[in-house]
Amino acid sequence: MKEHTGRPTAYSRVTLSRIMTAVDVNLYGTVHGGVIMKFVDDVAGAAAARHTGGTAVTASIDEILFLEPLRVGDLVHAYAQVNWTGTTSMEVGVRLVAQRWDEVAEPVVVATAYLVFVAVDADGKPRPVPPVVPDSPENEGRWREAEIRREHRLARRDAIQRHRQK
Repeated sequence: MKEHTGRPTAYSRVTLSRIMTAVDVNLYGTVHGGVIMKFVDDVAGAAAARHTGGTAVTASIDEILFLEPLRVGDLVHAYAQVNWTGTTSMEVGVRLVAQRWDEVAEPVVVATAYLVFVAVDADGKPRPVPPVVPDSPENEGRWREAEIRREHRLARRDAIQRHRQK
């Protein structure tokens, strides 16, 4: 494993749980994607704040995958952790798992996401982020994958800026 100094990945881990209700559904009778996205952002924000010890704001959502529909009555657990840190930003990975209210079955992964947060001070200016230390081979892999996503995000931004300058 690569040598890192800072806070271990486990330090940032957060779990939030909630039951989906009738106010969460869309016209098709499943939970609205926006409700899921807010839940993802809430748990990711909690992990980012825990890691930084203060305010962190959502800078971008790199990816969100809706894998299975959620329904009224489902108990959903959202798991988040900081996967990677830069100078003032960090990537948070999120996994949503549902326990179906009407089935005796294994929990089902219903969504995954990667979000980028920036730590900010009281004036809303970026502030330094403590480094995250991958504390297992699995988390070392997440760190490397986060670096790949960051490279793609920056390359895409640069390509778009070059295109707009033409």
